[in-house]
Amino acid sequence: MNQFNETNATTKTAARTAGKHAVQTGADIHMKVKTIAFVGLMGAVSAVLMLFRFPIPFMPPFMSFDLSGLMEMMGGFMFGPFAAVCIIIVKILLQLVIQGSFSLGTGELQSFLLSSSYVLPALFIYHRNKTKKTAAAGMAIGTVAVSAVAVLTNLYLIIPFYANLSGMTMDDFVGMCRAVNPAMKSVATMAVFGILPFNLIKYGVNSVVTFIVYKRLSKLIKGIISR
Repeated sequence: MNQFNETNATTKTAARTAGKHAVQTGADIHMKVKTIAFVGLMGAVSAVLMLFRFPIPFMPPFMSFDLSGLMEMMGGFMFGPFAAVCIIIVKILLQLVIQGSFSLGTGELQSFLLSSSYVLPALFIYHRNKTKKTAAAGMAIGTVAVSAVAVLTNLYLIIPFYANLSGMTMDDFVGMCRAVNPAMKSVATMAVFGILPFNLIKYGVNSVVTFIVYKRLSKLIKGIISR
C-alpha cells in the first residue's frame, strides 16, 4: 500500500513538472515569436528611415545621410548581433521592393557592408558587459571602424565596380565631389575630406541618437514582448 502511494505521488509530481515545463515551453515560443516580429518591424522602420535620406553639404553627392542605423543598433543591443544582421537584411530587401536599385546593386552591397561594420563591433563589446559605458565605447569604436571600412570599400570595391558597370571613371566621381567641395581634387583628398568625415558624421549622429533613446524604447519593447 505504501509502495502504491509513493508511486502515485511520484506520478503526480512528474505530471505537475511536465505541466510546468509545457507552460514554460509555450511561453518561450510565444516570446520568440514576438521577438522575431519585432526584429522584422525594426527592419521595416529602418527601411522607412532610409526614405528620408539627404546629402550633407560639402560632402560627396553620391552619399546620403539617414538614421537607419538607429534601429539596427537598438535591435542588436536588445536581441544580439544575429538579430541586428537580420534587421539590416530586412531593411535592404524592403528598400529594393519600395524603391528598387539606383546603383546597379552596388549601393545595397555597400549598405550591408557598412551597417555590419558599424553594429557588430559595438555589439560584441556591449554584450560582454552590458553597461552605458560599454554601449558608448562600442558605438564609438563602431563609428571609427565603419568609417575606415567605408574608405576602403568605396575606393577599391564599390566605386570601381559601379564605374565599370556604368561606363564612368574614378575621375568622374572626383569631379562630382570637386563641384561641391574644391578641396576634393583627387582620389586621396576625396577620401580624406569627403568619404571619411561623411561617415564619421553619419554614424556618430546615429550613435548619439541611439544612446539618448535606447533606454526608454528598449523598456517599452521588452515590456510588450514579456507580456
